[in-house]
Amino acid sequence: MRRPRFALPLGSPLQILLLACSFALAAYAGVQLLAGDWFGVALWFVGAALLHDLVLLPLYAAADRALVLAAGPRRRWVGYVRVPAALSLLLLLVWFPLISGQVTARYASATGLSADRFLSRWLLLTAVLFGGSAVLFVLRVRRAPRQRPPAVD
Repeated sequence: MRRPRFALPLGSPLQILLLACSFALAAYAGVQLLAGDWFGVALWFVGAALLHDLVLLPLYAAADRALVLAAGPRRRWVGYVRVPAALSLLLLLVWFPLISGQVTARYASATGLSADRFLSRWLLLTAVLFGGSAVLFVLRVRRAPRQRPPAVD
């Protein structure tokens, strides 16, 4: 009985080169990031992981579960709310200090620009995301074949 041969799934030489370059760039960025305040950076990463896993994940999992249960038999439509909400919340999470106005003076002194427009732009982008999702939903519902009741003889 012959043993099956297991081959490593290596890509083309270009893919391997790009992967090696991305690892080298990530290692360089990690060394530069940790060179200043390595304890603060490590503490931030651990805190962010704990905050995500212990607080945020249960919150958005419960919200998604409630949305699916509320949709009932129309579960396939949940994605039209789920995707724009996830993208909007991700943008809120990334840009929260500027959206909330907590670091407006610091941002203005560092860049020379006003941070007053971040909230309005995030709200506009959220509206565009939900509006685009609504347009896609309407187009797909209109294209879907209608189910007709069987003819009575």
